[in-house]
Amino acid sequence: MDLRTLRDISAIADPIERARAIGHAMTEQQGLTEEAARIRRGAIAEAREAGHGLEEIARALGVTPGRISQMRKGPAARAPEQPVTQSPKVIVQRALPTDPATRGSVSLFLVEAERQGIRPDRRMLYVGLEPASEHVAACLHVQPADQIVARRKMMTANETPVRIATSYFRADLFGGTRIAEPEFVEPSLQAAITALGYSFGHAEETLTCRPATRFEAGTLELDPGEWVVQVLRASYSAEGTPIHVLETICAATRHIFPIGQVGGLDEF
Repeated sequence: MDLRTLRDISAIADPIERARAIGHAMTEQQGLTEEAARIRRGAIAEAREAGHGLEEIARALGVTPGRISQMRKGPAARAPEQPVTQSPKVIVQRALPTDPATRGSVSLFLVEAERQGIRPDRRMLYVGLEPASEHVAACLHVQPADQIVARRKMMTANETPVRIATSYFRADLFGGTRIAEPEFVEPSLQAAITALGYSFGHAEETLTCRPATRFEAGTLELDPGEWVVQVLRASYSAEGTPIHVLETICAATRHIFPIGQVGGLDEF
């Protein structure tokens, strides 16, 4: 199914006929996708039989060795007309709200994952200026498309991509500081913010479940149709200045979100 086909279907006047046509096109596309996946699995199996290792194949395809293992297994068995579902290779927790002691550590993700017996890792994807999206601009009290400092990294658990976390800062407050420099901030981002003279006042966290963008699906190696959970945390100083906006994009099928309550007030 290409863009021209979609345009032709969109131009069908009768809504029922239009819905029927797109249904047929989607079925055909699904068949092509499944056949392509079968051919890919065969190619990977042939490469393995020829002596190529998982890491070598992964590097050639631009994915992780864990993703190659997923490709080799193929789709799980399913009942007719039901969506394909696979057991996730890993489940990690993302506590809401975040425990203050955990947030103040060297890395929220590393600490949480290690407590769960998961082998965590992280790598920086980008540090620099970029235009503020509407929801981030609202949190930082700047205009959409204003240049802000972004620090974007990917987290893996047992070699499986699970999160993309991006820290956003106002360029007029943090441009030219350690926070705008590449690589990870030592000993922690929290310590660097405090060293610049800011004291924590309050934070607001918002959860949104939505389809993944193309970048998110590719980076997290999501299967078609997988969704993400976006956790947006906006932190403000004691004076009310917007200091740090953290946008965490979580692979929805690879996460559990324990919800904490104020001590002594938890009820059924």
